[in-house]
Amino acid sequence: MNTFLLRSLALSSCLALCLVSCGRGRDETRLTLGDERFGEYVPGLKGKRVAVFSNQTGIVGNVVTDNGFGPHLVDALIERGVDVEAIFSPEHGFRGDADAGERVESSVDEKTGVEILSLYGKNRNLGDEAMGKFDVLLVDIQDVGLRYYTYYVTMHHLMEACANYGKKVIILDRPNPNGFYVDGPILDLNYRSGVGWLPIPTVHGMTLGELALMINGEGWLDGDLKCDLEVVPCLGYDHSMKTSLIIPPSPNLKTMRAVYLYASTCYFEGTVVSLGRGTDHPFEMFGHPDMPDRGYSFTPRSVPGAKNPLLLDRECHGVDLSSKPLEEIWDEGINLEYVATAFKDLDMGEAFFGKNNFFDLLAGVGYIKEMILAGATAQEIKARWKDDVEAFKVKRRPYLLYPE
Repeated sequence: MNTFLLRSLALSSCLALCLVSCGRGRDETRLTLGDERFGEYVPGLKGKRVAVFSNQTGIVGNVVTDNGFGPHLVDALIERGVDVEAIFSPEHGFRGDADAGERVESSVDEKTGVEILSLYGKNRNLGDEAMGKFDVLLVDIQDVGLRYYTYYVTMHHLMEACANYGKKVIILDRPNPNGFYVDGPILDLNYRSGVGWLPIPTVHGMTLGELALMINGEGWLDGDLKCDLEVVPCLGYDHSMKTSLIIPPSPNLKTMRAVYLYASTCYFEGTVVSLGRGTDHPFEMFGHPDMPDRGYSFTPRSVPGAKNPLLLDRECHGVDLSSKPLEEIWDEGINLEYVATAFKDLDMGEAFFGKNNFFDLLAGVGYIKEMILAGATAQEIKARWKDDVEAFKVKRRPYLLYPE
């Protein structure tokens, strides 16, 4: 397993399963993840062929011991006599070390001998052969709660396939590290893509279990299909909590600060500006060779997880966010000042957004780019989606499993 600890640079004494509740200091109640609650789901797997959708984050209970991480769900199931026939892997692969967007081939897990079926790329492995391998699908993967983070999209495709083939889906729920707020516009389906699949805000504030219930309840599967769905909830969790992760959910979200800044800095993926891929702190900075020198520079290099980053080997002048207090990031939510600052600095007009429409796909709407080009302030743009946020909060309420 990937043994790189995901660290929080500003939460002192931030241990695995330590919860920090906004405005309340430390909460000593232990959080119990869905995957730990074996008594709730393992008995129902007797005599069934099981597939698991997971990656390196599927550590049971997010537990770190003196000997390293606790067992992966796949190992824990096999130890309990469960017949695990297949592993489905998302973007970045089962080990979580592939580049963003990199095609990952199917393979075999060396430790268990279980076949790994890649679900990222053109071949989603959701046809007759793959779907005939199992009776029940378990989902245990750490999401970060943003519309352009692709794990929920893969879950949606799996739910749809399982509904078509009459397979049951059990979500072993995990906390959403960005589950304490909702922000951003609701996706205009004209901009539907692999980085935006459902009509939800950029930051939806839901766990995967809650989102799966909403997918079923709102008829978001093709043909208004309904998936045979069960959610094993976490215990001791509510949406005000800040939870720390023990393993990076993907190669370039290396710290909790990056997880929180991701809602704001990911927009740079649709521009000519680097957000620090190829450095030690991706998503915690931004810059370009032609931006003014404010005393901070960085140079993207080819590294594992970022083999060919934007502006490779070019010195970029920019802004360092790697020491910004977490409380400020939490209070700001999506902060478009970063993009607006870079846009003004470079004075490139529409060329700032590159040669494709990826910025619009990330934004999920067309008006954000239009307003930036027209000189609108970040506050004016954010006011445009305020009603979207409030409407979504009402719409999602029947599907919430945890107090707001």
